[in-house]
Amino acid sequence: MNTFTKMFGPPRIMQILNRLATLCLTLHLSFVYVYGIAPVISYISQPKVVLIGESVDLVCSVQYAQDYPVLWAKINPKNPSDGLFISHNSLLTTPDNRYSIRHDAASYTYLVQLSKIRESDSGTYQCQVLTSSNNKVTADVNLTVLEPPSILDNTTRSKDAFETQRIELECYATGNPQPQISWRRQNNDILPTGSSVYKGNILVIHNVTKDDRGTYYCIANNGVGNEAKQNVKVRVEFAPQVVPEQEQYAQAVGYPVDLVCNVEGYPRAEILWLRDNYRVTDTLRYQINTLETNEIVTSTLRIKNLTASDFGIYVCHASNKLSTDRKNIRVVRQKYPVCPPACLPYPTQGANQIVPLVFFVFVPALHYLMNL
Repeated sequence: MNTFTKMFGPPRIMQILNRLATLCLTLHLSFVYVYGIAPVISYISQPKVVLIGESVDLVCSVQYAQDYPVLWAKINPKNPSDGLFISHNSLLTTPDNRYSIRHDAASYTYLVQLSKIRESDSGTYQCQVLTSSNNKVTADVNLTVLEPPSILDNTTRSKDAFETQRIELECYATGNPQPQISWRRQNNDILPTGSSVYKGNILVIHNVTKDDRGTYYCIANNGVGNEAKQNVKVRVEFAPQVVPEQEQYAQAVGYPVDLVCNVEGYPRAEILWLRDNYRVTDTLRYQINTLETNEIVTSTLRIKNLTASDFGIYVCHASNKLSTDRKNIRVVRQKYPVCPPACLPYPTQGANQIVPLVFFVFVPALHYLMNL
């Protein structure tokens, strides 16, 4: 081991070498600035606006930078230490294979291409010419990534309420620029606010009624791509309401008659047909059909072949957990058959069972005219 090494040791040698390198670079820069040939960035790309999934080219041209490193980096102006170095001269320094670098030696142009753009790629990109360990020449490019609207998971999906209750329907969305939120009802029905459109994240329904039930649409739009839409189902609990289509039906003996009642209510009501306080069920004499349309349940009791004992009062009875409702429907005797349902086709086994259609239509009409 020589005397120099003994005196200073390896750590001391590295410290001296670093200081010598810094001194040399400082002298070099002093020479450059004295003679007016400091490196400059002669061209930088204008701000870029792109859609998710597209590609973008960032171009930086420099002069008098043959002896200096040229870097591309993504920077965070609020936190300079939180950055991404993309390239060093003509070499990539990031493992992200969406980046590529092209260098034109003749024009000293460095082009970084970024493909398959993501939302997180938005930000400031900087071309840097390092002139010393503490100094650099820079130029920035702002990249804005446009994102179509997307409705977030914390948006209301459905809401159950009681009448007179106050409820809030919430809708939130992401996108760039920030989407605007509006509300509509199915079939453009009037909203509880009194208009067909309401703008805002939260739609408040005061003093809920059964008429407020149905489908609402949360719509997010920011002018990029297609608008986003989310259905919000509002269910209002209310006692059943029975509405007969007719309070009285007339029919001749031996012919069918259909008793129809419509029921609203939520939860969906159980519908029963009663006669003399006994439940009427599907039998050879009776047939019950149920159809639900637009939250109205229609129940039809068909008495297939009226006899003298079938005339009288029938009850349409509906109930749910909130309450019950019932309406009386009277069946009265008539001399001639009523069409429909008497005009509907009947079995024709045997000649004595064939009833001409003219009898069903012409005879009742003639009877009506004679009694005017």
